[in-house]
Amino acid sequence: MREPIRDRARVEHMLEAINNIKEFTAGITLDELSRNKILFHAVVHNVQVIGEAAYKLTKEFCDAHPEVPWRAIIDLRHVLVHDYYRIDIMEIWYIIQDDLQPLHDRLTRYLRASQ
Repeated sequence: MREPIRDRARVEHMLEAINNIKEFTAGITLDELSRNKILFHAVVHNVQVIGEAAYKLTKEFCDAHPEVPWRAIIDLRHVLVHDYYRIDIMEIWYIIQDDLQPLHDRLTRYLRASQ
């Protein structure tokens, strides 16, 4: 059984990974990301961390925050880890551009509310 006390730590892990991705990709273009293998794999690794941390959240926490697409986050992690040959750079790029900041904002609110 997953421990609720660990939900806060998992959310913190997710925020750290988001901040890593934001730092790594600040000011870069899609073309730069596609040409820089080290950067691309660093980003993918941090997306995996987000998915793994989401997977380890309690059901109660996820149910309390249904506005986050937990299943999609977890499923993406499974693709990145197990079907790595199917990684679509455009999907990663859209995550960077469109999904990370809203997720960051929500997770930050959850941490503030739990203090």
